[in-house]
Amino acid sequence: MKHRLARSLFLYALCNGWIGPDTPIVEASSGSTAVSEAYFARMLGLRFIAVVPRSTAAEKIAAIEFQGGQCHFTDDPGAVYQEAEQLAREVGGHYMDQFKYAERATDWRGNNNIAESIFHQLRQERHTVPRWIVCGAGTGGTSATLGRFVRYNHYATEVCVSDPEGSIFHRYFADRHTLRLERCECLIEGIGRPRVEPSFIPEAVDRMIVVH
Repeated sequence: MKHRLARSLFLYALCNGWIGPDTPIVEASSGSTAVSEAYFARMLGLRFIAVVPRSTAAEKIAAIEFQGGQCHFTDDPGAVYQEAEQLAREVGGHYMDQFKYAERATDWRGNNNIAESIFHQLRQERHTVPRWIVCGAGTGGTSATLGRFVRYNHYATEVCVSDPEGSIFHRYFADRHTLRLERCECLIEGIGRPRVEPSFIPEAVDRMIVVH
């Protein structure tokens, strides 16, 4: 689950005045973020709709629905963003847009973010400051948080992102003019993207490794 990210997205939207007591929540996600957002929406008594590709695994749909969410299906996986934005307008709701807000909704300086949690756990280890931290990229929010956190705290740690061969991120890291792929063929759903997401900050990343 991605309860940490979902919580940050809800707090960010609430503090910006985008969510009221009856605001439907819409997200473009068929993965763990959608499940976690459905969980928090139910906690707040809000309707939650996940816009998902029709090819989404039945288990993921069931997990979203188990948390009280609904699924809105689209035949074109690349259209989930526009579909979610349009649906939010139609129902008078708020489009959470994790791909845009993940890097800014999270307090990268601390306050229970993933980087702070990693270094807190490492206090019990022999080597408390790692030479490298390796992560994947979906929204890009994790690598942005890690990169900012280690710089803010003056750690010698560097951040490496592993990216599937069929994803756009490693191409964009090497060439800022490469922004989109016609197809994104990745074995793990949610890892790797066909377009460069707004939350991916290449300057916060020290190295990228292509996974074949």
